[in-house]
Amino acid sequence: MEWTAAIPQAARSYLQGGRLDEVECIVSDLPGIARGKAMPGTKFAAQTRFYLPNSIFYQTITGGWAEAAGAEGFTEPDMILTPDYATATAAPWAKDRTLQVIHDLSARDGRPVPVAPRNVLKRVVEAYAARGLTPIVAPEMEFYLVAPNTDPASAIQPMIGRSGRPAAARQAYSLSAVDEYGPVIDDIYDFAETMGFEIDAITQEGGAGQVEINLRRGDPVKLADEVFHFKRLIREAALRHDCYATFMAKPIEGEPGSAMHIHHSVLDEAGANIFSARDGTETAEFMHFIGGLQAHLPSAIAVLAPYVNSYRRYVRDHAAPVNLEWGRDNRTTGLRIPLSDPAARRVENRLAGMDCNPYLGIAASLACGLLGLTERRGPAAECIGDAYAAPAATPTGLSDAIGQFSRATALHALLGPEFARVYAIVKTTEYDEFLHVISPWERQHLLLTV
Repeated sequence: MEWTAAIPQAARSYLQGGRLDEVECIVSDLPGIARGKAMPGTKFAAQTRFYLPNSIFYQTITGGWAEAAGAEGFTEPDMILTPDYATATAAPWAKDRTLQVIHDLSARDGRPVPVAPRNVLKRVVEAYAARGLTPIVAPEMEFYLVAPNTDPASAIQPMIGRSGRPAAARQAYSLSAVDEYGPVIDDIYDFAETMGFEIDAITQEGGAGQVEINLRRGDPVKLADEVFHFKRLIREAALRHDCYATFMAKPIEGEPGSAMHIHHSVLDEAGANIFSARDGTETAEFMHFIGGLQAHLPSAIAVLAPYVNSYRRYVRDHAAPVNLEWGRDNRTTGLRIPLSDPAARRVENRLAGMDCNPYLGIAASLACGLLGLTERRGPAAECIGDAYAAPAATPTGLSDAIGQFSRATALHALLGPEFARVYAIVKTTEYDEFLHVISPWERQHLLLTV
């Protein structure tokens, strides 16, 4: 158990006074699902690396397989999993003492697996470092707490609150609304504290049972790890109280969608925010970053909105951006500049959906900003007023988004060409799978009419 000396203090505290029963060796696949192996703590302590087949990155969200293996064919060679002990955290919902440890993935020759989402994000962060820059992010997580739904043909319903009534919509920022599902929130807080995660704030959003959790700013990889863990802990907390937590972009018809807003700032080698000059004014780099987001985000939407359902969130005048306008303290723009002092000046990307893989969503957004810095690209004029009146500037469906992503060679260079190749094939396969499904709308309106 000498390896436990290298794990965070929260994980060590969790183990005090008891025996470690199990360790979960986990990685993120393309959708952001935790894949890996669970083993007794004693066996984990006796090994330094583990193995998984690379085919986990060729699987679609439905469990199908994409023809993305490349020239070598579908031979399913093993990837090497090396534990990152700094990511070790408790699984407080487990019956016995269990730790989760995120692993890094490499090929047999030692090179990072280019398709692994955590490696994609690390690649983008390293591209910043090569320019003497350090990106900082702060994600916001929106999700719904809903009634159990065991029949996919049935519409999703709001959860029943402690009053015995369904959670009410259009109650944004209501503390009474949050109190309706207070026991779930209490478990989220307790789990997060045990796991060593700091929640900045929890608020009620505009949808029925829709909640937002804000995380404090920090290193992109560390924050993506936390979002990856948070999705699981939130689901586990909900299941304790006879409800589901869903991160679908648009789970309930007529209600707002769920986003993962990403706040960005960039530090120089001295630790100063490059978006602010010494006198506190906005810099050219600040404008270039915005310009990069405006120019390149359309090609990245397939990563930020990865499913057919994702595009149901992009509804004009319905709490989601359909544009790439930028504005100061303007929530109708896709790119918002929040109120802040100069040291905290940042850009908020409001386009990413909560259904995206956090590693990939953050990587794609940072890559677009870095392209703007490299190209010294200027933004369009600031939007003053209601940006919903502006023309739509993003893909309107997954097929269009995949097409734009597939042609984005500058974006591929940062994310990795092999990742881009595999991702486009997997997403195209998922879309083809969707086209085989006949929806209730089609049966209702077309069966006896056309």
